[in-house]
Amino acid sequence: MDREQSLVAVVTGAGRGIGAATARRLAADGAAVAVVDRGVPETHDTVGLIEAAGGRAIGVACDVAAADQVEAAFARVVDVFGRIDVLVNNAGVIRDNLLFMMTEQDWDTVLRVHLRGTFLCTRAAQRHMARRGGGRIVNLSSIAARGNRGQANYSTAKAAVQGLTRTFAAELGPQGITVNAIAPGFIATPMTDETARRMGRDPDEFRHDTAARVPLRRVGSPDDIAGVVAFLAGPDAAYVTGQTIHVDGGHP
Repeated sequence: MDREQSLVAVVTGAGRGIGAATARRLAADGAAVAVVDRGVPETHDTVGLIEAAGGRAIGVACDVAAADQVEAAFARVVDVFGRIDVLVNNAGVIRDNLLFMMTEQDWDTVLRVHLRGTFLCTRAAQRHMARRGGGRIVNLSSIAARGNRGQANYSTAKAAVQGLTRTFAAELGPQGITVNAIAPGFIATPMTDETARRMGRDPDEFRHDTAARVPLRRVGSPDDIAGVVAFLAGPDAAYVTGQTIHVDGGHP
């Protein structure tokens, strides 16, 4: 596809895990992809894999919670690829702790990245999408939005993302922009490995024990989430908006 025919997707937090899998999937489906992460070196592996498979990608450094960096990042994407059709708000961090040990910085850091970052990136993308008459925005929430011990900050942020999703869908629908969220269950990523180690657990053992509680008897993979993102970004989801889709193996 040429510059004007290719869909252009922006995926935040795409250096590893769910973001990397999503960037690769969208590229495999024909999109040109802006791989966004805190620094350009963090994007190299994902960009390299996309290009090796014959796709088009650029690495973009951006702190999604810094308004000036977000505006500059989206302007660069448009400068290179000419448009923005899809935004995947995936960037995230964890600072888990029980309430009596959670610091204000722990709280602020998680809310800043997950919630402020989603707001800033959506606002920036909307301007470009509206000019072209439409677009797709997919936000990453979590089943932790229902509450999860030791994750007051993360659970709050992910619940708020679902509220943002419904609100943005109502506001941006008249512009032809759909806005949906995905709430993953336990996905095997570097982030969940970090959670296991924080708990003093071996990551493989932690995954095995978690899988035993999931009806499908396995934990999820980043590709499981990437596939649902691809659906929401594709033509079959043209009349789907304001929804949060749980991708959790039937987790109770």
